[in-house]
Amino acid sequence: MATPDFIRTIRADAGTQLLWLPGVSAVVLDDDGRLLLGRRADTGRWAIVAGMPEPGEQPAACAVREVFEETAVHCVAERIALVRAMPAHTYPNGDICQFMDITFRCKAIGGTARVNDDESLEVAWFDVSALPELPEHALVRIEHALSEGPAWFEPAP
Repeated sequence: MATPDFIRTIRADAGTQLLWLPGVSAVVLDDDGRLLLGRRADTGRWAIVAGMPEPGEQPAACAVREVFEETAVHCVAERIALVRAMPAHTYPNGDICQFMDITFRCKAIGGTARVNDDESLEVAWFDVSALPELPEHALVRIEHALSEGPAWFEPAP
């Protein structure tokens, strides 16, 4: 995920201290039930599409925008699958971020999957039973997006 300009502006004043930020993830399925993934340029690992809303942008609109920007696939957000505070992450430059992730289940409605920006090395559709190695947090998002249950969230203690 490239750093948006508004975060660069905040970082100019905040330094590397922890920033609490909104994030969205998109579990995109096609008509055959295949899952859209991109292999990230920064880590070389396969991942679901994710990004940060611009100031004032609605989360579902962000998910749709990020999917198109990264993969050239048009989609619609069907429902929220999961809401979860992610653990804080320290980037190689020392910046610390913690994201409140909203995961959407999305349906592909057009476009041809391809690398559409500099954030991905590859883009491909995968059968859900034959996914490449993914981080645990991606598998949890996929699991909840594939279920027909209500949106998942960590219960209050």
